Amino acid sequence: MWAAIKSRLRRKAANEPAETEPPSSATAQPAPAAASSQARAAPAPVRGSSAPATPPPPSGSRAKQQEPTFSEGFLGRRLKEGTIEDVMDDLEIVLLESDVALTVIERLRRDLRRELAGRKLRYGVDAEEAIRTSLMTSVRSILTRPSTDLVQAVRAHASKPYVILFVGVNGTGKTTSIAKLAVWLKSKGLSSVIAASDTFRAGAIEQLLVHGERLGVRVVRQQEGSDPAAVAFDAVAHAKAKGVDVVLVDTAGRQHTNENLIEEAKKIRRVVSPALTVFVGDALSGNDVVEQARLFDKAIGIDGLILTKLDADVKGGAALSATFVTKKPILFVGVGQGYSDLRPFDPEWMVQRLFQEGTAG
Repeated sequence: MWAAIKSRLRRKAANEPAETEPPSSATAQPAPAAASSQARAAPAPVRGSSAPATPPPPSGSRAKQQEPTFSEGFLGRRLKEGTIEDVMDDLEIVLLESDVALTVIERLRRDLRRELAGRKLRYGVDAEEAIRTSLMTSVRSILTRPSTDLVQAVRAHASKPYVILFVGVNGTGKTTSIAKLAVWLKSKGLSSVIAASDTFRAGAIEQLLVHGERLGVRVVRQQEGSDPAAVAFDAVAHAKAKGVDVVLVDTAGRQHTNENLIEEAKKIRRVVSPALTVFVGDALSGNDVVEQARLFDKAIGIDGLILTKLDADVKGGAALSATFVTKKPILFVGVGQGYSDLRPFDPEWMVQRLFQEGTAG
């Protein structure tokens, strides 16, 4: 995302005439010898000079971030209000192209205006770096939400099993994410069973059975077309009898507009009372995943998000927008095809990914 913002800012800067200092008496006439010490005290920049008046900023973004961006004293360069507004307009275009929802853009604009207006940049810091630093702070605050420590929540649960219900539309990687989560739970010393409550899609039960056989995880199922809530109930009963820690309930991929399937999901919730309801969305679907998450939250109620294919999402706007719009945390992200490629979400990792130098998008 930052690469696209930076590119646009630099193109704009290249097309604008350079600002020049008004000529002073010191530059219009040769300075007297007696005033030479005064001239040396505050020299104007000279083309080709080997000793610039202001030291260059440290190289590398990490070094820059260690220095303060703004000056709190009398010295420093104040950004013009017109420049800030121009930046806002460019920023909005880039963010829209990066799949960032309009409500998020409004928040970022508000944060950026508050951060930059009336502030003075420290000498050696350019406007681009100030914008980058301010945006990183705003994005970090959006992504950082109170989340569930799943391992701790499972172990602290009053009685086994801890039930997790998964919802989402077709083709988002929901079933595969369930298998990946079973692997992750196993790595934490927690056992799980999978409820094949997607009884509508042809091959859904077989897909879970393949995963279960590979992973050594029990899959509770009934015949295709069976009552999904009954399958989930059987899985919970099995987990109670066997002392299994977690039940992972798969459901039919459903559009939020399909009232029958939405009602079926509500029935499953009533029957098994999940401790956690998770929306699984495809990060590559851009603003569609944001709208899906919002409407699923409105229709069913969700507690958190899993975003798949984040490794292939060069824009990053979907992750930022989905958590902002739903006000729910991102719990896990899919970053590959392997069973081990489901990772707990780290907001700082996402911030660095969005703003690292040299990235596409």
